[in-house]
Amino acid sequence: MAETLWGKGAALDAVIHRFTVGDDPIVDLSLAPHDALGSAAHARMLGKVGLLKPEESRTLVGALKTLHDEARAGRFTILPEQEDGHTALEAALVERIGEPGKRIHLARSRNDQVLLATRLFLREEVLALGAGAVKLAEAFLDFAQAHAQVPMPGYTHLRRAMPSTFGMWGMAFAEGLLEELEALRGVWARLDRCPLGAAAGFGVPLPIDREYVARLLGFSRVQRSPIDAQNGRGRHELAVLSWACGVANTLEKWLWDVQLYSTDEFGFLGLPDAFTTGSSIMPQKKNPDVVELARGRCRELRGLAHQVEAIAGGLPSSYHRDFQLLKRPTLAALTSSRSLLDVLTRLVPVLQVKADAAARACDDTLYAAHHAYTLVAGGQPFRDAYRQVGRELADGTFRPDREALTATHLGGAGNLGLPQAREELAAARAWLDDTHHALATASARVWDLDNPSP
Repeated sequence: MAETLWGKGAALDAVIHRFTVGDDPIVDLSLAPHDALGSAAHARMLGKVGLLKPEESRTLVGALKTLHDEARAGRFTILPEQEDGHTALEAALVERIGEPGKRIHLARSRNDQVLLATRLFLREEVLALGAGAVKLAEAFLDFAQAHAQVPMPGYTHLRRAMPSTFGMWGMAFAEGLLEELEALRGVWARLDRCPLGAAAGFGVPLPIDREYVARLLGFSRVQRSPIDAQNGRGRHELAVLSWACGVANTLEKWLWDVQLYSTDEFGFLGLPDAFTTGSSIMPQKKNPDVVELARGRCRELRGLAHQVEAIAGGLPSSYHRDFQLLKRPTLAALTSSRSLLDVLTRLVPVLQVKADAAARACDDTLYAAHHAYTLVAGGQPFRDAYRQVGRELADGTFRPDREALTATHLGGAGNLGLPQAREELAAARAWLDDTHHALATASARVWDLDNPSP
């Protein structure tokens, strides 16, 4: 069996080994490039403060760059007997460069090593999710603009209520995503602190430079308290997943609407054949499986977030091995979120609006409130106008002047706010692009051995 980072020569029971290792050799592959990047920043800091010789630091950074690139390309492997990605990384360093590879773990613990790798991974994932949300919001804005004046019934309690348009309907989901994109900056701020140097949760008795590592990796600050760095396990994962759940809550309503409005009974929407599947027994079926599975993904996300919350909660301070179990649901949730955004960005532009069917459903009753307001404009108190329209509806004499009301039937809601929404979307995209560029610059700086200081 390969030497573990904590091994002292005593053999470990094979069953215990398998149980404690779990699926780390698989899930840690996603963290491996970030572990290599964080380790390179650590090696540069050790060289800067004199804990490593300059040539040792340079040799480590060069080898870690190769391992980073291999991990990005999917060529880095973690053997089951190696326990986790951290052992595999150190073993690869020792194999390739010998003695300097044994020095990489100086002044850090596996605890803050995984904290840093996870933080770097989450930063990258947050930007990818944000970019996906921007693309989907843009698709909803385009849909709203294309169908701004196409009438459809507005529903409350799944009963016809007031006039609406497909533009208003599409705009609702663009607005929801824009709000989530605003919230994403708050999530980013929570991730924007470097935990390295916390070690096992109590720091190290060596003259390390935590601020240097933070600057080198593009963090705006250090996570000051080493105990809080360990207490934060799960907190930051949950912050990201809670944001993803907020996006999913918005999208789940749209998916439910699409499912309802595309039924034969409604007939307001249609799905292209390429976005439907068939039945193994009924030849006529065109099933909206993509809509149903996407809706299920939204609920799946909430379940995975609950898993993270349940694992991380209810524990005393500092590090506990329970935290190892946070990785799998976190990775699964992020993968599911990216897939959801990608699929819906493809679906929104091809959704078929069946305007004639929707217009037929816009009967006179939708104009009841608007007609009451016409009476109010003529001098009646609203409550009297409300009752008058109610009596007319009950006795079948309600005859609203739909042509006169159509021009104003949306009132203040008729202004979809498309120009303002596109400005907000452009601002969100610019922030994501700037932040992504800053991280790319920081990563390049870590590998640039001719650049002594950030």
